[in-house]
Amino acid sequence: MYQLEAVIADRAVLRELAGPVRQAHIVPLNQGLSLLPMTDALFDALTVAGAPGLDGFWKAPAGLGDRSAACSAHGPVAYVEADFFGGTGTQSAQVWDRGEVVLGPLHTAEGEPAPPAGSPISQALRRLGVTRGDHFDEFDAAGLGRHRRTDAWLPTPP
Repeated sequence: MYQLEAVIADRAVLRELAGPVRQAHIVPLNQGLSLLPMTDALFDALTVAGAPGLDGFWKAPAGLGDRSAACSAHGPVAYVEADFFGGTGTQSAQVWDRGEVVLGPLHTAEGEPAPPAGSPISQALRRLGVTRGDHFDEFDAAGLGRHRRTDAWLPTPP
């Protein structure tokens, strides 16, 4: 099983995006990126009542698009979701840079093959500067495989 809902960007950009939210846990990835898991507490803290949501995403808080666009003035920002079980599942991704959406929203449904350009998350990571190198894809190169089931590895708050 693999389940991920997170914002990916440079650590400083994620600090700005999370602001003073105590529930934010920024986790280092490979190639200079970091991961901000969209926990229930962070979702609640970032939700802006009446703000638009992101089309096709299940765990993106209302207002995340506007906040990501604003923070992307300091570097590209991706919001990604994946839900896999037994080798099949879904992926979604969207990327902002310099205040604009520059990729997506991209979605693959269960049973749908990845497009020739790669999975939505690999395309988003490529847009953030991840290079595949000798790895299977950008997902693997960034080290996202070690972050399966966020609730299993993220420390619980006191």
